[in-house]
Amino acid sequence: MALLDVKDLSTSFRTEDGIVTAVEGVSFSVEKGQTLGIVGESGSGKSVTCLTIMGLNPKRNTITSGEALWKGDDLLTMKSNDLRQVRGNDISMIFQDPMTSLNPVLTIGRQLTEAVLLHRDVTKKVARARAVELLGAVGIPRAQTRIDDYPHQFSGGMRQRVMIAMALINDPDLLIADEPTTALDVTTQAQILSLMKRLQEDFGSAIIMITHDLGVVAELADDVFVMYAANVVEQATVYDLFSQPQHPYTWGLMGSLPRLDADVERLTQIPGQPPSLLNPPRGCRFHPRCPYVMEVCKTTVPALKPTSRDPNHFEKCHLDEETKEREAAKLLAATMAEAG
Repeated sequence: MALLDVKDLSTSFRTEDGIVTAVEGVSFSVEKGQTLGIVGESGSGKSVTCLTIMGLNPKRNTITSGEALWKGDDLLTMKSNDLRQVRGNDISMIFQDPMTSLNPVLTIGRQLTEAVLLHRDVTKKVARARAVELLGAVGIPRAQTRIDDYPHQFSGGMRQRVMIAMALINDPDLLIADEPTTALDVTTQAQILSLMKRLQEDFGSAIIMITHDLGVVAELADDVFVMYAANVVEQATVYDLFSQPQHPYTWGLMGSLPRLDADVERLTQIPGQPPSLLNPPRGCRFHPRCPYVMEVCKTTVPALKPTSRDPNHFEKCHLDEETKEREAAKLLAATMAEAG
């Protein structure tokens, strides 16, 4: 049985202008020790998917359907007290901005020990020792003294390490990382990603990595799904996604990556803007921006179906197989040329 099994998850929000569907019909599963990447532009539904699973969306205006089975129990219908025991204990989340996620008026040690005391029947001394241990594990120097510092006394990279320590302090089975390297410089990003890989090996946690960065996906993920305008448009192993991408949106994301083998003045971009989720286009939601658009794309929603070459590689597109194979081959050739 999978640790987490999400089935046909949909999330909508009531607004003054109407109903906004932020996630629509998303299904996936996560196994122990697996890293699942969720990639897409801002507003595609990546974060809302995981906030829904964690029960962190505002209840007053949220409409949710589907299932999120955690070891067989549905998180979406779980009682609040039971869900609080799961959050921070079995499932932890690293948010993308550690400065706003950490309480500025409490020491790092106070915040870390509270996370232990909430879920474990231990003394404050034991909780503090655990906090020092985890700060050391994530690479905070002089953890014994720095535990009494406040968030503003840490750099951005160090604050993110503190957030990782807080997420791991109760040995969760699943770690959800929401854009954990967004506000960091390139060197610090690499350090954080390397740290997460090492800690996953040490602690055995499964990871859901939410990102817009395909480089992060290539570095960490085992499996990945690509989201666009609240829908999953492609789902595959990370190797298959990069070697045989099957959806025009995925091609656009990969074509937008900087290349070292070409003398270009501007990056390739996907034309247009993501659609409004208040009033999304009919048919395929990507069709207003797609260079391969056909009439059927404007009227009929494509099904998320397995590709002809791999039953575990899913895509949501009306294009013929020949075109998909040709474009995937072109992208692969460009990638190989850059590699060397």
